[in-house]
Amino acid sequence: MNAAFRTVALIGKYQSREIAESLLALAAFLRERGVEVLLEDATAAAVGANGYAVASYETIGTRAGVAVILGGDGTMLNSARRLAEFQVPLVGINQGRLGFMTDIALDAMIGSVTALLDGKFSREQRFLLKAEVLRDGESAFQTLALNDVVVNKGEIGRMIELEVKVDGELIHVLRADGMIVSTPTGSTAYALSANGPILHPAVPGIAIVPLCPHALSNRPITVSDSSVIEIALLPPHDARVHFDGQTRFDARAGDMVRVARSRHSITLLHPPGYSYFAMLREKLHWSSTPRH
Repeated sequence: MNAAFRTVALIGKYQSREIAESLLALAAFLRERGVEVLLEDATAAAVGANGYAVASYETIGTRAGVAVILGGDGTMLNSARRLAEFQVPLVGINQGRLGFMTDIALDAMIGSVTALLDGKFSREQRFLLKAEVLRDGESAFQTLALNDVVVNKGEIGRMIELEVKVDGELIHVLRADGMIVSTPTGSTAYALSANGPILHPAVPGIAIVPLCPHALSNRPITVSDSSVIEIALLPPHDARVHFDGQTRFDARAGDMVRVARSRHSITLLHPPGYSYFAMLREKLHWSSTPRH
């Protein structure tokens, strides 16, 4: 067995009975292999500890050699942000709708985890964004995002106005429903539905994608991952800022949203045979036979 994987943390989507059954089956398999199993706190509360050690994210970060996530991309996003500072590798077992990051199919779970325990896997780095909302020059809120930071009009039924700068240089003043700032990981998420570019995970770039711009000449643009992106909310409209679609902050007119690459990154482990392009073909149905 690979020495790094003598302790495995399991994290699951709490609302799914099917995931609970799969998670406990995987825990039993790992125990049979002589692996110490840690169940994340909320996961254990939902499925039952069943004699396994229960651990916080902090304990998982310091003790686990790898964390296995059962669920969909939303479960992976939450876990990735919580564990990013600890540099624990992550493995995703998909039981969601698409699963761009949770790439192991449920029916291949045991075989894929066996391969991982035997040291047969590939590593892939994904960077996160550090996002901060500034109000009167002071930090009002900050967090991390693996997929994207979205500034949108919130509950109002009209466009908002945004001043967008990259490294201090004005790009444009935008009238739109909002703006998406996306990592390569997030380029297949919300940004894709807004006609943003798909960025391969190895591309060191950040995509800036307008949401329903008033001027059709406002197009998505990809900038260097070393860039600092500043989005100022021009009066009189307030806005709402979303981080990975899971955390939000209500911003006021005059606030600035500052986004840059975080010093934190995550490592995804993939089983033998994984291909990013094969994943795109499957998830986006690129090779489907056209309907007549």
